[in-house]
Amino acid sequence: MILTELLPKLQELSRADKLRAIEFLASELAKEEEAAQQKPSFSSVTLYNSFEAAHTLAKLIEEDKRANNV
Repeated sequence: MILTELLPKLQELSRADKLRAIEFLASELAKEEEAAQQKPSFSSVTLYNSFEAAHTLAKLIEEDKRANNV
């Protein structure tokens, strides 16, 4: 069923059923959002062009060398 067919049917629902439909759709959207957040995207796990991470790592290595007198 496409949205243009669904909307008139939704208008025919009672107030209580409309509220149930809203709750159902909100729940479905929340599930989809949660699933989308759990999937790591390639760009979020790649180290290419991670200049800030490289700078932080270099800084930590330098601090470790100073602390250990290397």
